[in-house]
Amino acid sequence: MTELTRPLPDDFFKDWKQREALAEGMIPVIGKLYREHNVSTYMYGHNMVNKSVTDLMKAHRFVRQVEMNELSEFDTAPMLDAIAKLQLGPAHLDLGKMVVRYQQDGNGRSIEAFVNDELANIIGSDIKPLPEPQDVVLYGFGRIGRLVARILIDKAGGGDVLRLRAIVIRKGKLDNDLEKRAALLRRDSVHGSFKGTIRVLSDSNTLVVNGNPIKVIYANSPEEIDYTEYGINNALIVDNTGVWKDNAGLSGHLRPGAAKVLLTAPAGDDIPNIVYGINHHEITPERKIISAASCTTNAIVPVLKCLLDEYGINNGHVETVHAFTNDQNLIDNYHKGDRRGRSAPLNMVLTSTGAAKAVAKAIPELKGKLTGNAIRVPTPNVSMAILNLQLGKAVNVEELNEFLRQKALHSSLQQQIGYTVSTEAVSTDFVGSRQACVLDSQATITDGNSCVLYCWYDNEFGYSCQVVRCLEKFAGVVWPSYPLEVE
Repeated sequence: MTELTRPLPDDFFKDWKQREALAEGMIPVIGKLYREHNVSTYMYGHNMVNKSVTDLMKAHRFVRQVEMNELSEFDTAPMLDAIAKLQLGPAHLDLGKMVVRYQQDGNGRSIEAFVNDELANIIGSDIKPLPEPQDVVLYGFGRIGRLVARILIDKAGGGDVLRLRAIVIRKGKLDNDLEKRAALLRRDSVHGSFKGTIRVLSDSNTLVVNGNPIKVIYANSPEEIDYTEYGINNALIVDNTGVWKDNAGLSGHLRPGAAKVLLTAPAGDDIPNIVYGINHHEITPERKIISAASCTTNAIVPVLKCLLDEYGINNGHVETVHAFTNDQNLIDNYHKGDRRGRSAPLNMVLTSTGAAKAVAKAIPELKGKLTGNAIRVPTPNVSMAILNLQLGKAVNVEELNEFLRQKALHSSLQQQIGYTVSTEAVSTDFVGSRQACVLDSQATITDGNSCVLYCWYDNEFGYSCQVVRCLEKFAGVVWPSYPLEVE
């Protein structure tokens, strides 16, 4: 754990106001780095761009809780000011971790000298994450499509990485179809209001979202579309419909102006099911079609991979307690699936999940070692995966939690694995979580080589973040990240 201590203040209110002022001063600095230099600032993996004063202070508080140190705005504000004086190229900077590294390895250097040494490779750099902006088209605009749109807009930066150019949907029966679509993007009962502005240009079927013009294309099938007619070229198509899941069906998206296809559902054939952070190396330049797997597969695979590498896994069972989805009925009615015809808001519904078998596509060593089931429950979002595993060797709760805490905070899987020490956490606390899953450390159980782990995941937003990470890899986006992680 990190040694970064500070005595408790004599006057907590005065201390709060001082730190509040520092956080307020950080906002324009963070914004300028992002807009003018495409430098994104993080706090132990939590994005600091476009955040409020309280959001920034809570990010510092999170670090104090999980790292058990006293990192504060008194430490981060001076370093951010030193960073802002440099002419940096595009990068991702974890300000919190840089401060901790300075505390540990500063060796008497000033903050200015430290950041100059630490960021030497990107000072004066004009290397962009992509040579040219990458066009993106969303085919389908349901729960995942709208959240992916929100994330892409939020990450637009200077407009030279991923650009959302169009949305393809079927024409609704109402004359105000475009306004209806905009309203669904603008307000969300689970994820809250969109942070920005949306202008509807009905005459040109265009939504202008935070200054980004997005063409709305009405079509009943991919074969109807020539994207070049809309000035779109070499686009990545994100299929959010799940209608087509094999090469034959998904290849239909490869129309003029479209280069590659990403499916936001598990795929068949030899299409790789990608869990970013684990097997994203399978996204090679020659790939034309990939799948981002399922939300549950993304939630469990990172944790399983860590455990497999460290302890070995003999066998196990995955039980998913999953929020109900649009596939289910609001009230009892006919449904082709067993039990899913019963009212979703009124019942726990036992059903199947393919996530346990799908793990083998990302981690071949676990083929045939896992079973799985799912229970749909009457909540609209955030699910839980319960991993009941027989490991290759014995482990205790403290050791297992510390191992996964380190993975969550100090490894290349920081974006995939979150960690909470709260004894009061419930599902709604994880709405908006950007990690693929968050380990509930207070619920971990061990007995010899047996363990039970409880992993929360926002099956909508967290999964959509994984989709966008796959998109960036698909496009060839490369972000220099600092400080460099040491596994």
